[in-house]
Amino acid sequence: MIGRYTRPELGALWTDEAKLEAWRRVEVAACEEMDGPAPEELEAIRRATFTVQAVQEREAVTDHDVAAFVDVLSASAGPAGRWIHFGLTSSDVLDTALALQLEQAGATIVPQARELARALAEQARAHVGTVCVGRTHGVHAEPTTFGVKLAGFATEAARNAGRLERAFAQAAVGALSGAVGTYAATSPDFEARVLARLGLAAETVSTQVVPRDRHAELLQAIALAGAGLERLATEVRHLQRTEVREVEEPFRSGQQKGSSAMPHKRNPINTERVTGLARVLRGYAQAGLENVALWHERDISHSGAERIVLPDATIALHYATHVMLRIVRGMVVHADRMRENLGLTHGALFSQRLLLALVAGGRSRDEAYRIAQELAQRAWDERIELRELVAADPRCDGVDADAIFDLAHFTRWAPEIVGRLDAVVGPPGGDWPAGGA
Repeated sequence: MIGRYTRPELGALWTDEAKLEAWRRVEVAACEEMDGPAPEELEAIRRATFTVQAVQEREAVTDHDVAAFVDVLSASAGPAGRWIHFGLTSSDVLDTALALQLEQAGATIVPQARELARALAEQARAHVGTVCVGRTHGVHAEPTTFGVKLAGFATEAARNAGRLERAFAQAAVGALSGAVGTYAATSPDFEARVLARLGLAAETVSTQVVPRDRHAELLQAIALAGAGLERLATEVRHLQRTEVREVEEPFRSGQQKGSSAMPHKRNPINTERVTGLARVLRGYAQAGLENVALWHERDISHSGAERIVLPDATIALHYATHVMLRIVRGMVVHADRMRENLGLTHGALFSQRLLLALVAGGRSRDEAYRIAQELAQRAWDERIELRELVAADPRCDGVDADAIFDLAHFTRWAPEIVGRLDAVVGPPGGDWPAGGA
């Protein structure tokens, strides 16, 4: 992933140095569980070092990255280096080391995903009574509250945090089962001891590789989390449009520039950036699916794609979530504009309340619908308040206008809806619920 979208925490996990260090950990753990090396040889193996440059120079000769690494590490260990990679095949090291890296990535990404859910919940609670219009098909529907709107995003974010936690856990498995998975040069007990030393679970049945459906599942969870970020980003982008202007991204007045040509601009650049990265994450998920079907016990058709998509997907998701956290915490909410926009249809959005009142008064549903539709569309098209039209129409005699046009009817359950977040993300200041979302 390019530096622009790389946060230091995740970037450090996927450097060449970090990758080779994970390989070294696997090789050393394997030597520590072998019967062959003497204590002094183990100490030499533990002290063995490498440099990325030395491995790259050796790979120019071997044309095999793991073999090059083993050569460099073995040479550093001296005579004891003969035990390094003893009985192992390349995938034993590659896949187990990859599991270590994914475990570390998950340890950063999952708490961050929970943090986003909690930030959304905090804003939902703060705006539980902030009345705004609900929209379907981009058109005004009925009143809601901004808190209820954000509560939906918070619960989705919590589900994504749970999916990510499960996906990282099932992908963080190792295997040291040998050339075609039969333990011909090792044993299941040896594999179990090495993986226990590394803190990893063992693949139930490996071939020469850990099956790639695990990595595909992780990439699917990452893509879905990205889609959730995109849905939230799209909402903010729509609400920031000049004609709407109910919510805005944080903007550093006096410092930030929205346009190189038009000084008045405050553009939703961060949510647009998140939207673009979500598209990339979906592409990575497709690559993960393509990597599942390998020839027989193993080929390396997955390898080239995987070296790109796993680091990039985790880094991009981490960055996009960081951006969205900053937006959620710093968003500017124009409650007055939300109230103003409620009146754009001149009361037409109360049409269902009128429909139900007419039905309750004895009219058939179809007849009541036609009356309510006619009056609501007149209100909208002619810019006459629906309440005035109802008061002047004899077909509406007997309806309780105060009840029909009472905003409180639409918001009375908002505290209960937003209150459900306590069970999803934990109460304010409390712990994340046991078992996750």
